[in-house]
Amino acid sequence: MKTTREPGNEIEVLSVSVVVYRPDVQHLAQTLKSLGAAYESLRATHPEFRLDVCLVDNGGLPDMTAALDALRAHGAACVVIAGHGNVGYGRGHNLAIERAASRYHLVLNPDIDLDRQALIRAVEFFESHSQVGLLTPRIADGAGHIQYLCRRYPTLLDLFVRGFLPARLRRFFARRLARYEMHDLINERDIVWDPPIVSGCFMFFRTSVLKKLAGFDPRYFLYFEDYDLSLRTHEIARIAYLPVVRVLHHGGGAARKGPAHIRMFAASAFRFFNRFGWKWL
Repeated sequence: MKTTREPGNEIEVLSVSVVVYRPDVQHLAQTLKSLGAAYESLRATHPEFRLDVCLVDNGGLPDMTAALDALRAHGAACVVIAGHGNVGYGRGHNLAIERAASRYHLVLNPDIDLDRQALIRAVEFFESHSQVGLLTPRIADGAGHIQYLCRRYPTLLDLFVRGFLPARLRRFFARRLARYEMHDLINERDIVWDPPIVSGCFMFFRTSVLKKLAGFDPRYFLYFEDYDLSLRTHEIARIAYLPVVRVLHHGGGAARKGPAHIRMFAASAFRFFNRFGWKWL
């Protein structure tokens, strides 16, 4: 989608939404810093792009003036949406998606570090593959080891083993989990077309596709909203795993976040399977 700043000076907008609830300040600051650096690299080769960043405060956002001012110094537009309370992850992003007037939209977690070339490589892939509506990157942990966050359709057993069994027991299900996490296809080199489910920590959309889908299903408060959105995206566009787009992810699993998160995980899983079909073993 194109907008016009001045007559004869067309610009393209890349919008980004980051939803936070009591965020880790250091992780969030690093996310915004890496986003600014990636945008600077994008502008060097694609000066027509403007970055619009929407920070959605679901509660507990500290003063991020310095980090946002640093983004603005790169030429980005930054806004904070606040005062709506903790409406959940998907609904929070929808507040930003509804107002996005952009060509591309990035759904971004506040614990992601972007490689400096991430935005360039994603935009250029989109521009050469018109059938693609959603990109997912090569995601690594803080040590640089690949995280297998593309998934095949889950069974209840897959979710239980991966999310809640201790490592000493999880090893007995290694082959099963490797299949669920697509270890046979996901690597450092190869594009993978149409992985069934991709992670919500970094979902790079054509905004037109995201708008057609009406964003996330707001009935998920937390967890499985990315599973739902991935499956719905397949109905209207292709999804690509693109390993030349690289990010680091500092997130954790539901079991390590306490009983409240486990309850939310279970409630969202129930909603997901009710909608798309139950698989047990």
